[in-house]
Amino acid sequence: MDQIVRVLAKDAPVKAMAISARDAVERARAIHDCWPVASAALGRLLMAASMMGAAMKEEDGAVTLRVKGGGPLGSLTAVSDSRGNVRGYVQNPAVDVPRRAKGKLDVGAAVGCDGELTVIRDLGLKEPYIGSVQLVGGEIAEDVAAYFVESEQVPTACALGVLIAPDQTVQAAGGYLIQLLPGADEAVVSSLERGVARLGAVSARLDGGMDPLGLLREVLGEFQLEVLETVPIEYRCCCTRERVSRALISLGREELGSLIAEQGGAELTCQFCDRVYRFSAGELEELRNEASAK
Repeated sequence: MDQIVRVLAKDAPVKAMAISARDAVERARAIHDCWPVASAALGRLLMAASMMGAAMKEEDGAVTLRVKGGGPLGSLTAVSDSRGNVRGYVQNPAVDVPRRAKGKLDVGAAVGCDGELTVIRDLGLKEPYIGSVQLVGGEIAEDVAAYFVESEQVPTACALGVLIAPDQTVQAAGGYLIQLLPGADEAVVSSLERGVARLGAVSARLDGGMDPLGLLREVLGEFQLEVLETVPIEYRCCCTRERVSRALISLGREELGSLIAEQGGAELTCQFCDRVYRFSAGELEELRNEASAK
C-alpha cells in the first residue's frame, strides 16, 4: 500500500517523512504511457509533491511542483492535496536518453538543468505562495532540497528513487525528506550524513522489502524516533464533467459559438488522467447561454 510516514526525533531537532508510492507512480506511467526515464522523472516529482502536500497544515491546501529544465522531457508538473494524494503529467513521455554507468537511468539529462523548479503553495488565501529556484542538476531530489534551503532556509536532505522493471512497469518507488530544525549542530548533521550513506539507494531498499518507516529508522538510526502518523496516499485526479463545463463557460460566448460552428461539439482530455469529456453542439449551446447570463 502506498503511504507516507511522518516522524520526529525525540533527542534532536529533526523532523522527517518517507514515502512508498509504487502504485501511484505505476498509475501515472500507465496513464501517460511513459518510457522508463519519463516514469522515473515524473515519479520522483510526484513523490516530492505528495510529501510536501501531506506536510501542509491547511485542510484544503494544495502544492504544485513544476520543473522546466530545458531537457527532452519538456515540462513536468505534479499536484498534491493536503493528504498527499497526487496527480501529474510530463510534456514528452516518449523520451529516451543514453544510460549512465551500470545501466542507470539518466534523469538529469532527460529533465535538463537549464531552468527552474517552481513551487506553488495554495493555502486557501487570495493569492498562492510561489517560489522558484534554479535547478541544481535536474535529478529532482537535490533540486527539492535546494528549494528548501534557498527559499525557506530549512536545511534538507531528500532522496527519491524509482526502479523500473524489465517490462518497463514500476517495480519500486519511494523516498524521504529530512529537515533540520533550529538548534541542529554539527553532530546532528554528521549523524544524518552517516545515515544517508548507510541507507544507500532508496528504490533498492524498498524493492528488498523495506517500508517507509524502515527507511527513516535506517537513516536516523542514531536518534530516538516518535512516529507522528502513517497515512495512505494514491494517484488521484479531481477532474469532473462539472469542472470541465465551468472551464468551457469561462471561454465566453463568442469562443463557444466558434466551437459549435466549426466543430459541431467539443472533446477535451484531462492532462492529468487522460479522461475524455465530449460535449455535443446542444450541450455547448446550453453552456453558451450560461456564459451569456454571467
